[in-house]
Amino acid sequence: MSITNEQPHRVLLVSVPRTASNLLLKILNVPNQPGVLTSPKGGYFFYDAFTTASRGGRLDRPLEEWTTEAKNETKVVIQQCFDELEAYSARARAENKIMFAKEHAFWFLNPGNFTSAECPEQLKEFNVSTPERYGPSQTFSANNKTVMSDEYLRTWQIVFIIRHPALAWASMYRAMIKLSKVGFIDDDGIRGTTVTNMTMQWTRKLFDWCLEQPDKPVTPLVIDANDIIHNPRAVVNFCEKAGLDTASMQFEWNGNEKKSENWAPESANMGNPEEVEIHKVAASIMLSTLEESTGVVKGKAPVSVDIDAEVTKWRIEFGDEVAEMLEKATRDSMPDYEYLKANRVTV
Repeated sequence: MSITNEQPHRVLLVSVPRTASNLLLKILNVPNQPGVLTSPKGGYFFYDAFTTASRGGRLDRPLEEWTTEAKNETKVVIQQCFDELEAYSARARAENKIMFAKEHAFWFLNPGNFTSAECPEQLKEFNVSTPERYGPSQTFSANNKTVMSDEYLRTWQIVFIIRHPALAWASMYRAMIKLSKVGFIDDDGIRGTTVTNMTMQWTRKLFDWCLEQPDKPVTPLVIDANDIIHNPRAVVNFCEKAGLDTASMQFEWNGNEKKSENWAPESANMGNPEEVEIHKVAASIMLSTLEESTGVVKGKAPVSVDIDAEVTKWRIEFGDEVAEMLEKATRDSMPDYEYLKANRVTV
């Protein structure tokens, strides 16, 4: 996207779970880049927005079945998340730094798009109110399924991270099982999570949205998790093209940092000690491989993936029903993955 004197350089990394996005941030060393500002989580400003929107199985129901209270609660938290993002952006401007944020594609998706996309009028109430500095108009083109207007999104350099669905979705399901054991999620939550999370359609739509913008028709940056692990020069290339400092990059570390300590609800349920602690436990599960490592773990990313062979393994590990669900999610995601992969950064 275009960067003007009025709009500072801002990088938005769009991910989905289990794509090695936290590993990428670790290698880029984003928190310690001298000219970069990010949150303690490295982004995830819309974490509370998604957890609120998905509470009580809401995302399984069309908007007309939501209560007024559920709609209002979700709208308020979405706006709070956006306002916090803008507060960080204002700080970055004041400090003359690049603003960096990482977000899962469906976390800042308009929640109505999960079930009510055919009713655009119903979606409007979740769209955020943006400051006057972004102009008087707020438009939402066909591929913009987010809560933020075209005008606002154009002020960011949007970049993407992807991973082969067979690896990402199985890893996600394993993580969900672990989360259920600590009480973070129940069986209904696992089913809902698999439906909302195991897709790259929202990533692809936002990628296509980037291609459609009139100001600077440049293909946005995409990096594949396989390249992050096996092709470090591609990561350096990605870092340069994103305008970050390659001198700050690292491929080894001491393994003492516990990023999961930074994970706690910021907006919803604020002040609830039990809620804070369970989010930290959940984060430690999701970040366990990274936090226990001292460098890139190559065994987590096979060079090639045979879906049929993976399905055979899943049947042994999870049983037939889950294996069939993972296979369907994987095969349904492959066209989007291959499309995005064809545009990835290489050496």
